[in-house]
Amino acid sequence: SLMLLAYGVGPGDEVIVPAHTFIASALAVAHVGATPVLCDVLQGTGLIDPAAARAAVGPRTAAILAVHLYGQVCDMDAIEALAKVQGLLVLEDAAQAHGARYRGRRAGSLGAAAAFSFYPTKNLGALGDGGAVTTDDSSLAARLRRLRNLGQRGRGEHVELGYNERLDGLQAAMLRVKLPRLDSWNDARRSHAARYRELLPAAVRILDERPESPCIYHLFPMRVADRTAVAAMLYAYGIETGVHYAPAVHGHAAWNGRELRHGALPRAEAWAAEELSLPMHPDLRPDELDRVADAVRAAVFGSNA
Repeated sequence: SLMLLAYGVGPGDEVIVPAHTFIASALAVAHVGATPVLCDVLQGTGLIDPAAARAAVGPRTAAILAVHLYGQVCDMDAIEALAKVQGLLVLEDAAQAHGARYRGRRAGSLGAAAAFSFYPTKNLGALGDGGAVTTDDSSLAARLRRLRNLGQRGRGEHVELGYNERLDGLQAAMLRVKLPRLDSWNDARRSHAARYRELLPAAVRILDERPESPCIYHLFPMRVADRTAVAAMLYAYGIETGVHYAPAVHGHAAWNGRELRHGALPRAEAWAAEELSLPMHPDLRPDELDRVADAVRAAVFGSNA
């Protein structure tokens, strides 16, 4: 929300958001008084579909929020090309993409500004809630520093209605210690994902490989036709799973009576109905990966029996 506020996005504006994401992506738009406009996502990745985003642009559109889901980076060339033609701001939700690259450039350096989360389960996680905004816009950075610190320009000099959104110093210190290890942890996640990809049955659908943006697997999502049955069978094998995310953004009761615009969203709704996340973190052992894959095979074929 602070990133949007700092750019002056607010009432009367619309922001394009993918319909398949954590609801926080759209809530940030609503909290500044702007209207989230949901667009569909790509079948193979769950990332924002640039063609669907183009179709969602209207006279009130101010920005596109590119959500780098699951450790993948969106097709930023296509999004930037669309934004340039339409005169739109491109912002990144990089909460699941710490250290990920797109054509050699890091997530967080691709749009006008980017938001990161340091929730403990992220690829770079703190001990509790926290986050940061990255930008190379010095004016924006100065305003963000004021907004996060109760609107202060100097001590006791409050020049706008700001917020208490400072990152705790102890959390920041720990994150600085962890940061040099991020790439090696991401390499471990990619190695684990490669083993999953080798061992999982063809009956489950997994993320498309994208050479221009190697996934750093914040999560390992797969798609199955009967998610509830497969999840229950995996739990019986002692394997926890997650769902990221259901329902799709527009399916939440939070929007009742609030402005939310969207058209047909078949691919986002399919992702919401079928996605199931397998265990993924840097410290998984080969035998654990094998056990998960064996259980998935048994669960998928058992659910289809």
